[in-house]
Amino acid sequence: MSEVVEATTMEQLVDAIVDRYGANKQFSLAVLQDTQKTYNYLPREALEYIAKRLDISRGEVYRLVTFFAAFSLQPKGDYIIKVCLGTACHVQGGPRILDQLERDLNIKAGQTTAEGKFSVEAVRCLGACALAPVLLVNEDIHGQMSGASASKLVEKLSKESALSPALSPALSEVEGEVEGEVEGDGAGEEEE
Repeated sequence: MSEVVEATTMEQLVDAIVDRYGANKQFSLAVLQDTQKTYNYLPREALEYIAKRLDISRGEVYRLVTFFAAFSLQPKGDYIIKVCLGTACHVQGGPRILDQLERDLNIKAGQTTAEGKFSVEAVRCLGACALAPVLLVNEDIHGQMSGASASKLVEKLSKESALSPALSPALSEVEGEVEGEVEGDGAGEEEE
């Protein structure tokens, strides 16, 4: 029974995203980006439903998803930590920061912790060279980092996530839209 509820919820969330773009296949990438923001990755079921809603083949959807490195078919953590390894960050200690995070979280770059809190990624440049070395945690840049400051940041984020339920901000936004549709769907209202 819960699988049916989850499928319905996924469909409602994807419907809200697709409807934002008028179910227009020209906005396929935007739909995929918003869906990934919602789930922190692109679930197979969501991709198949997107193909159906946009009236494009599943192959076309998978072609887009596998072509662009920004998309992930694997679940990501609540906190996605991107460690810059571009020239300025590399020279200033980016690889040492990555090593420290891998030790602290007991994962390698490209992996997610078992409980799904953290993902670590090595990236080539975050465009913040003046702040080198830098980390990007979700959408927040952290400059002039060291292995020790990266460890403290992970510890702080762990404590924060323990205090509040881990729910993607994008998921909260989309769920709010879905709830609004259910609450204000016009059922039982008289026409004027």
